[in-house]
Amino acid sequence: MPFDTGYDKPEPSREDIDALKGPILLEFGASWCGYCQALQGPLESLLQSYPQVRHIKIADGKGKPLGRSFGVRLWPNLVFLRDGRIVRQLARPEAEEVRRGLDEIVGDS
Repeated sequence: MPFDTGYDKPEPSREDIDALKGPILLEFGASWCGYCQALQGPLESLLQSYPQVRHIKIADGKGKPLGRSFGVRLWPNLVFLRDGRIVRQLARPEAEEVRRGLDEIVGDS
């Protein structure tokens, strides 16, 4: 699946996210966040090795219900899901932590 480049789309509902099948990587953040910007290159490179993972960027901030439902407090915050279930969640991760999370959600799929 292609790398999701923008935070500028409508926020899905938690029910929509929970219903997704397969390996999903949710990325909560903001386009102006320096930590989020720094992760983009390594994340895009890693995701090239995991074409089966669907990457969804979600703009987060005050009053955003989806981020609150996942307990997001720091950006970037990555939620690794498999068939709508949380497998791992990381705030401000290093590339190696991201790789381990991707390995976990891909598993035997």
